[in-house]
Amino acid sequence: MHLQMACPHQILTDRCRAPASRCKPRPAMRKLGRWTVFLTTALLGIAAQAESFRLPTSNHALFEPGGEERFFAPTPGKPWTTGCFGCVRSDGMQMHEGLDIKSIQHDAKGEPTDPVCATAPGTVVYINTKPGLSTFGRYIVIRHVIDGLEVYSTYAHLRSVRDGLAAGQHVDGGEVIGVMGRSSSSPGAISKDRAHLHFELGLLLNEHFAAWYKKTFPDQRNDHGMWNGQNLLGLDPRDIFLLQRKHGPNFSLLDYVRRQTELCRVFVRATDFPWLKRYPQLIRQNQIAQTEGVAGYELALNFNGIPFELIPRAPSELKTRARFQLLSLNEAELCRNPCRKLVTRRNGKWQLADNGVHLLELLTYQP
Repeated sequence: MHLQMACPHQILTDRCRAPASRCKPRPAMRKLGRWTVFLTTALLGIAAQAESFRLPTSNHALFEPGGEERFFAPTPGKPWTTGCFGCVRSDGMQMHEGLDIKSIQHDAKGEPTDPVCATAPGTVVYINTKPGLSTFGRYIVIRHVIDGLEVYSTYAHLRSVRDGLAAGQHVDGGEVIGVMGRSSSSPGAISKDRAHLHFELGLLLNEHFAAWYKKTFPDQRNDHGMWNGQNLLGLDPRDIFLLQRKHGPNFSLLDYVRRQTELCRVFVRATDFPWLKRYPQLIRQNQIAQTEGVAGYELALNFNGIPFELIPRAPSELKTRARFQLLSLNEAELCRNPCRKLVTRRNGKWQLADNGVHLLELLTYQP
């Protein structure tokens, strides 16, 4: 049974309030009504606790048959799929790293008023209140620990951030953190009829992102430090929500990450980088490296560049002195999801593309 509520404060006001036209109940009925409200609230709480992630707004059409068009906000003139995660834009060649969730509540002027809620318990790590500094507009990033994994949720294009909310504060799952909007660094980029929440779930690449970015792109601004969107590698929230709904408490985020479809395998000649310490659950043991020592790591990457398996390699196992090397490629997966452009074919041979090299440079960067 799915009893998920995106915003707990709506349980009584939206679902349990009797219409004003009904007669007042007799004393016995009032008592029964109180117990009904108590039991309903308790059941909703139990169901929510059984789930790692909640939908971040009161739009639950994702879980309704044929509800996709009511849930996803597409790009102008395009199907609802352009509001999904993945290679869904520009004929499959442009990545969209989150879900665009439609507004279902509006004021008299047609502006969105939907409350935006934390998807899970966590700690606020960043708030951007200056929409002109990001295509995300006003946005919030929250850190969660699910199945021992650090995972980060992002809430973008907000109309407003809840008064008093600040980095370092704990929030509960379902707690209101802001109001949906259409803020962006490009005024007018999001029309009223496309007002939406851009929602992401991702893994953090490197806490030294700001230093890497300054070194790599010295002439470009970075107004958000390590909370620049480029430093968060997105997972598919739709996939996670649906699998969690299907499997209930048996859903494991760690298993989900470990079972990503492999795009390619690469070797990095690096032995100490932040991902190893942040996500040790993704490291697979290798007896040879345990005996001889570690000279680098073999990484399995999904199409978005997430290293979901890391294998330490010993010096005797290496066949190259290169810093980075493409070891293998799943061409079928590349055909399905080409938009991140991590690999390219040169002179009939597959190699790491510039995007792939930049990804590995950031992943392994140490100041």
